[in-house]
Amino acid sequence: MRRVFYWLGALIISSVIATTIHSAYAATESTIEPTAQIAQQTTAADFAQHFQDLDVKGSILIYDQNQDLTYQYNPERNATPFLPGSTFKILNSLIALETGVIENDIAVLTWDGIERIVPAWNRDLNMRTAFNLSAVWFYQVLARRVGHERMQQWVADAGYGNQTIGNPEEIDAFWLEGDLRTTPQEQIQFLRQLYDSDLPFSEEAITLVKDIMVVEKTPSYTIRAKSGWVGFGEPEQEQIGWYVGYVEQNNNAYFFATNIDIRNDDDPKARATLTRLSLESLGLL
Repeated sequence: MRRVFYWLGALIISSVIATTIHSAYAATESTIEPTAQIAQQTTAADFAQHFQDLDVKGSILIYDQNQDLTYQYNPERNATPFLPGSTFKILNSLIALETGVIENDIAVLTWDGIERIVPAWNRDLNMRTAFNLSAVWFYQVLARRVGHERMQQWVADAGYGNQTIGNPEEIDAFWLEGDLRTTPQEQIQFLRQLYDSDLPFSEEAITLVKDIMVVEKTPSYTIRAKSGWVGFGEPEQEQIGWYVGYVEQNNNAYFFATNIDIRNDDDPKARATLTRLSLESLGLL
């Protein structure tokens, strides 16, 4: 009988211990998850305030590489496909360098003498300058040199957007007014692959493109980015603004994709402003 009492006592004690451990674990789980959710909700509210203050319609997505955390405003739009506009210059640069249609970032292409809408474009340019000026004609020349078949293969190999570049006659405009589409989410994925050198290009080409993407470098952080304006100079076309890239700070990378409607003269400037304000909300700048 005494053994039975011992056995029952041990069983009760074990059950209490197990229940206590389970309760403690559950409490830990419930503490962590809501905290992360609250942080994301708070950040989304901060992002929303920036859009409201600047009177801009659009979305933003920021991804923390080390923490595997996504912060965003307007998730529906972040899953919506758009023409990439000049953000495609990142991939176009990689393809042009990899195929050898241009030797490096300082090789000059001669201006054809046709006056374009941006005066700074109307001169001989190299890739580094053309990228920073977002010179359309320069990258149209590169695309024609690459050719339709090779371009389609490289876009597919890179897994870029919907991978649709249209017919051969559209080789120099498919990212501006053709069938190519990409979402802000897909922009982030492409940038992550670029950062990790996980794209089908040589390390030399990737390193060079990363270098020409630098827009700001301080002792604390480096920002690599590219803007885009779908419909620029075409009033009848839908006007969409992009700002995509990433911040390197404290051995981490924070990827961003900002996408907005361009409705007035102030909106183009808002692309970078919104991005900076949102990054500041995360304490990154």
